[in-house]
Amino acid sequence: MTTLARAIRAALLTADPRAKCFAARQVARDWRKGVLAWDFDLAMPDQPAWPAAPELRAPSQMPKRGKGGSERGRIALWHSLAHIEFVAIDLALDMAGRFGGAMGRAFVDDFLAVAADEAMHFALLARKLEQLGSHYGALPAHAGLWEAAHATRHDVAARLAVVPMVLEARGLDVTPATLERVQASGDAGGAKILARILDDEIRHVGVGTKHFLRCAEMMQAEPESLWQALVKQHFRGAIKPPFNDSARLAAGLSRGFYAEIAH
Repeated sequence: MTTLARAIRAALLTADPRAKCFAARQVARDWRKGVLAWDFDLAMPDQPAWPAAPELRAPSQMPKRGKGGSERGRIALWHSLAHIEFVAIDLALDMAGRFGGAMGRAFVDDFLAVAADEAMHFALLARKLEQLGSHYGALPAHAGLWEAAHATRHDVAARLAVVPMVLEARGLDVTPATLERVQASGDAGGAKILARILDDEIRHVGVGTKHFLRCAEMMQAEPESLWQALVKQHFRGAIKPPFNDSARLAAGLSRGFYAEIAH
């Protein structure tokens, strides 16, 4: 019987995007079916395998997404979203494989389910790019999401605070406006994809928040104060409004967490 750690590590070290999607969904399926042994006998890699393209650049050197008018702007938008979802597969896999042994089976259940969702999101977005005559890897991308994960690789509370509760929560803030622009442009198929992703990401932020609250309880710490301290220590960016307060609250992330340190 293959171990859980070996299966997750193999998926993380799969570079081809389509193969990584398949591997992530296979790990989640095998775990649900009980064919993976509960054994964390291998460490997770510091860096997952990624394809040669897209070229990774600093965020300031990224092509502009545009407001959705030009064909080039539309492709840049969907490519950026596809890259976020591609890296999100590795974020969820790494969360389960790196911290699952200490955090337990419910934690692994949740984050392998998230990984399978992110793989599905990426597949939808990659297909959308192909419909536009492009493909994932055609434009540059940035590695900021994984840099945040790498910086918190030794602390599950910090990882939960920064990745689901800051970076993924930011997606809840910006996706509705993107969805409105896509709908206004007459792209019903694209709007359907974004609506599905937004619904799923509310649940994903909720998963992160739930396990962060459990960390706070184990540490006998006040959750909001702990989150603010960890974000100040580990997140280099700013917590910026406007916030989608209703979506955040649906994910268990009340204004008491972020309003005080927003600027």
